[in-house]
Amino acid sequence: MDIWPPEKRSAVMARIRGKDTKPELIVRSLLHRAGLRFALRRKDLPGKPDIVLPKYSTVIFVHGCFWHRHKGCKVATMPKSRQDFWQAKFEANVARDKRNQRDLKEAGWNVIVLWECQVERDPFATIEKVLKAIRPDSPTLDYNTLPDKRTILKAAESRHQWNLSNDTNS
Repeated sequence: MDIWPPEKRSAVMARIRGKDTKPELIVRSLLHRAGLRFALRRKDLPGKPDIVLPKYSTVIFVHGCFWHRHKGCKVATMPKSRQDFWQAKFEANVARDKRNQRDLKEAGWNVIVLWECQVERDPFATIEKVLKAIRPDSPTLDYNTLPDKRTILKAAESRHQWNLSNDTNS
């Protein structure tokens, strides 16, 4: 039994964001504040990474815990209906993620995967992780020049809402 009639299914699935998600906006904002410049979703790379740092040969995926199955995360639940469909969908997502990461590594890219729950729980620790991965000898973030966590999350939320209401591609 389908949970949505066909005419509603398209509308519901269309509301799911594939880019400019709240966690992605948080990461991009903090990377920019840390002085890093990057490209977004390069289509010529496997998996179209969310953030590409060509200077450091590094790509960053900001994965949603539900869709990409973050192990041990309370958000990575299994829907109650159509479990066979969802199980196959999730397995295909995870397999595709592994394949894309392998292909990127074989092409010489460093791959960093950030999870939605980690970004929202502690955005500064998440950015520290990225900075240490790409510039091991770099100093840590200067927290005096950064806004507090609440301000970062609020700004990303308002930008995310603005993107939803002004999205011309939907």
